[in-house]
Amino acid sequence: MKRFALIGAGGYVAERHMRAIKETGNKLICASDRFDVMGRMDSYFPDAEFFLEHENLDRFMDDQRMAGKPLDYVSICTPNYMHPSHIRFALRNGADAICEKPMVIHPEEMRIIKEIEGETGKRVFTVLQLRHHPEIIKLKEQIDKAPGDKFYNIDLNYITTRGKWYFKSWKGDVSKSGGIATNIGIHLFDMLIWIFGSVKECKVSLYEPHKAAGTLKLEKAEVSWHLSLDEDDLPKSVLTVGKRTYRSINIEGKEVEFSDGFTDLHTITYQHILAGQGFGIDDARESIELTEQIRGFGS
Repeated sequence: MKRFALIGAGGYVAERHMRAIKETGNKLICASDRFDVMGRMDSYFPDAEFFLEHENLDRFMDDQRMAGKPLDYVSICTPNYMHPSHIRFALRNGADAICEKPMVIHPEEMRIIKEIEGETGKRVFTVLQLRHHPEIIKLKEQIDKAPGDKFYNIDLNYITTRGKWYFKSWKGDVSKSGGIATNIGIHLFDMLIWIFGSVKECKVSLYEPHKAAGTLKLEKAEVSWHLSLDEDDLPKSVLTVGKRTYRSINIEGKEVEFSDGFTDLHTITYQHILAGQGFGIDDARESIELTEQIRGFGS
């Protein structure tokens, strides 16, 4: 049984991490968040220590280590801009880090973290759950088996509507979230690079706080992509059934359906990390470099 800490326990995605820790047979020892209503923890780890101040979590983990009970992992579910400092905290406290996407906003931070990995002997893993999605795995297998000179034309649309709160939160602040391409597009860009190869060219035709669009030339594909938070961009067929999210990947006129299961892959992610097969800095690098390039068109 591995011993976990969780930073950002009040965040939207944190419950998926709690469930993954529990479903993989491990234990959450302590957690922290500035938000002080943490009833969700009662369903998973009611005995876990909880701290409102990061400094108190730091002291607790230090006490645990001095008592011969060090923590094995720190799961990080904090706002994007906090990830680098919390990753460093985990590694320097003798724990591996499991960080939500994006691992960092700026590529330079990966170089620094990699140096700390070398100093401490600990590792940081990131959540790239689409690489574990059955339909995406099947698609990659098909592409890998195709003739080497086969080139694909792809249309990618991801529309996930948000309320007025969004732009008043850290998510609406580009310096804290990385903007729309980083905050909602990073998984999709990673998935495309993983399947169709490295980025050869990037063009951005639209970049606004709530939507962006452009084209990517990858080794095996040209991708026309569109990301949006705007409800007006939803197809009528989606609105008719009362849904607020639309994901579509169309490859050579054929739709790849992966909406189901998109948010339920954290336990599989944890299983791979615990088995020594997690995705690290080098796996995340290209998508983070790409989203910084896209963000540059909006500055």
